[in-house]
Amino acid sequence: MDAHRTFQVDLAGLVDLLSHHLYASPRVYVRELLQNAVDAITARRLAEPGAPGVVAIETTGDGLRVTDSGVGLTRAQVHELLATIGRSSKRDDLGFARHEFLGQFGIGLLSCFLVAREIVVLTRAAGGETVRWTGYDDGRYLVETVDEERPVGTTVTLVPRPGAQSWFGPTTVLELARLYGDQLPVEVTVDGTPTTGPVVSAPWESGGGRAWTAYAERTMGLTPFDVIPLSVPEAGLTGAAFVMPQALNPAHRGGHRVYLKRMLLAESAEGLLPDWAFFARCVVDTSELRPTASREALYEDGLLDSTREALGDQLRGWLVRLARTDPRRLGEFLHVHHLGVKALALHDDVMLDLVATWWPMETNVGRMTLREFGERHGVIRYSATTDQFRQLAGVAAAQDLALVNAGYTYDTEIIERLAQVERGVRIERLDPSDLATRFETLDPGVEIGLRGFAVAAQRAMDRLGCEVVLRAFDPATVPALYLVDRETAFRQELRATRDKADPVWADVLSALDDRRADTRPQLVLNHRNALVRRVIVLPAADLVELAVEALYGQALLLGYHPIRPADAALLNRSFLGLLDRAVPTEEGGA
Repeated sequence: MDAHRTFQVDLAGLVDLLSHHLYASPRVYVRELLQNAVDAITARRLAEPGAPGVVAIETTGDGLRVTDSGVGLTRAQVHELLATIGRSSKRDDLGFARHEFLGQFGIGLLSCFLVAREIVVLTRAAGGETVRWTGYDDGRYLVETVDEERPVGTTVTLVPRPGAQSWFGPTTVLELARLYGDQLPVEVTVDGTPTTGPVVSAPWESGGGRAWTAYAERTMGLTPFDVIPLSVPEAGLTGAAFVMPQALNPAHRGGHRVYLKRMLLAESAEGLLPDWAFFARCVVDTSELRPTASREALYEDGLLDSTREALGDQLRGWLVRLARTDPRRLGEFLHVHHLGVKALALHDDVMLDLVATWWPMETNVGRMTLREFGERHGVIRYSATTDQFRQLAGVAAAQDLALVNAGYTYDTEIIERLAQVERGVRIERLDPSDLATRFETLDPGVEIGLRGFAVAAQRAMDRLGCEVVLRAFDPATVPALYLVDRETAFRQELRATRDKADPVWADVLSALDDRRADTRPQLVLNHRNALVRRVIVLPAADLVELAVEALYGQALLLGYHPIRPADAALLNRSFLGLLDRAVPTEEGGA
């Protein structure tokens, strides 16, 4: 049997992998240096509660130097934490695996190889000797004892790699230190300048709505519509959600500013709120949620799932309180962010009631809520598309049929779910063919007298697969309606797709087409319209055909129906034909 072998590790390649491919940007090196310094200070204060907490960053002509007043490291700890990649067995013995600390002490130092070719760590623990660790970007390192008296703590010096000097400029370092460390509970300076200079500290514990609003105005450049305090104790999370004052794209999931024990983790972390809450942006600090390996996002686990649900409940509660205490302001919110609330109403009964009670929808009798519409008319009759509503709204109103436009995003689903959730709510989807049954039929004697016209009109429409129907309806100003029920629309789309498909798919689609079903659309001519009555008595059959074709084209346009190539050709032919009849000839005849 062959003996077991160990993996051969290319240390230089591993350093390159961790330092160049784990992190999104070289700027995180400042965050990792701050994080290690704060962890060291925290460790020292556990044993010495009155120990100083200072992190001093100095930009030099040849690199960067970071000094902290933390616990320092012994020679053995230097080997364990700075030279052994992937092992954390002694982290708890050293004190860095406890809850109070920000991250993997030591491992983040590798991120400095993004900008440095050499890292020097000079450190001394209480009662110990001074130790120097020097690491190189080719994977080598050196540990040596230094005969030097220095205070307890650590100094990290970075020697820039070629082309990375811009990351060590005083202005750049100060900006990065303020970005990541402005909320830290220790004193941080860059060349003597405090990182908390012009930055407004987030009011984690004491701040109310006004304090958070001031923070949003200073850091985000906007005045939020409202501020919702957030708290999830099991995740050690506090903060606030800012309701955006302008409409946002629901498909774009905005990021949130997340701090981990007051160190900035991510400026645009995703997945903190439910997808429906796209109208809010959060600033939170957490002690329990886990970061990813790069510490630039949140790790997806059960705790994040429960936190997301809890935050969603708090946003939902804010909406319910707003409906109860300030309906006018709720209306302003819905005017801006109705899509998010309607999306939530699809699976949340409380939000469904809020939408039905407060969101005014378009109807052919004026804007009103679903509750008001149902109370007035007894049944919520709706049109499933906006084009269909535009086509039928005026005619339905003339037949004393109130109609809701449910063609906007989520409206049809909300109406149908409302009927499922609440007893006593009646809904009815108005199909165009249903509307035709409400029109008045002609007197049999009149209809017999118009048989010749009906034959000529039908002959004109046969080549388009359309049935001509004569009815009387209001308003009399509408000469014709083109009505297509759902079954007919499906058959038309099926056949159009079949005609464009390859032979194999054409055969499949033909099998789905039931030729026995009479699925022709209807052109309903209004006998009460003066123009239609004049067309009916035209003496020439060819002129009747041109007029009916023109009425067909006008009905398509006014009903927002798609224009097929055959329809376009018909419109052109009827227009030119009627124009030819109307314009006098050179001999002066019509």
